[in-house]
Amino acid sequence: MQFHKVVAPAVLAILISVVPCAAQSAKSTAATAGAPSSAASSTPLENAQLLKATEAFVRELFAWGPAMQVKVGPLSPARVSDFYLVPIHVTLNNQEESGEVYVSKDGKTLLRGDMYDMQADPFAANRAKMHLEGSPAKGPANARVTLVEFADFECPHCAALYQSLKSLEQRYPQVRMVYKDFPLVQAHPWAETAAIGGRCAYEQSPPSFWKVHDLIFENQDLISTENIWDKLVEYASGAGLDAAAFKACLASPDAQKAVEASRAEGVALEVGSTPTVFINGRPIPGGDPNTIEQYITYELAASKK
Repeated sequence: MQFHKVVAPAVLAILISVVPCAAQSAKSTAATAGAPSSAASSTPLENAQLLKATEAFVRELFAWGPAMQVKVGPLSPARVSDFYLVPIHVTLNNQEESGEVYVSKDGKTLLRGDMYDMQADPFAANRAKMHLEGSPAKGPANARVTLVEFADFECPHCAALYQSLKSLEQRYPQVRMVYKDFPLVQAHPWAETAAIGGRCAYEQSPPSFWKVHDLIFENQDLISTENIWDKLVEYASGAGLDAAAFKACLASPDAQKAVEASRAEGVALEVGSTPTVFINGRPIPGGDPNTIEQYITYELAASKK
């Protein structure tokens, strides 16, 4: 489900475009605001002027009015020496979103998009941020292709992807599948409790996690904030888990800490929606099944070379 924890839908499309869209040239707004001409000659005052000009320009570009709280900066070096990397943080009605743009050091050009080092593996950084040990997983431990899914048990799109992944698992048994919790707590009131329940199932019996996982997604429409605890105990018992130990785990802080750590890992990977899938580090926001299969077949073929 797309960005449930971010700002209003009318602003959403604009925010999404900050990071993945093609490069754009800025108008003269930034150029006339006293931006520094080079990194060597930059001073704190000049940097502040460049940041002020950048904020003014993106507010005009994206129609961000006074109700939008916009924080721009700090400046940091970009891979291209003539540009700064500039983070942008936007808040509206206690909901927030972040992105990045590139601004030239002369203040004349703003670029939107990702910049890659063509001499390096573009997905190595993603893989380095993933901690897969201790996460629910199935498939060969030495698999050449690993699918990592960041999901929310209350997200209907995650429930739909669950059905697709069951089919993919049958067609590609050589792929390892890893589940990561990313509950969207502001939009889904029982998602975090369900994630804690899944974690408790995993800690008591790793194979039983998948039974509870499946029952939650298959009965998503029957679960509510009021009955989530009872449903989790019911599913845990149905999976053969000890109900008393499961209840004790639900009430303890340990499982919640594990869920929070998983969510923090997703944030570090710039996961902003559920489901988000990674195939050997390749991100697929939204978890489109056709794209997942495309990436799987590509990585399987590449692993044979």
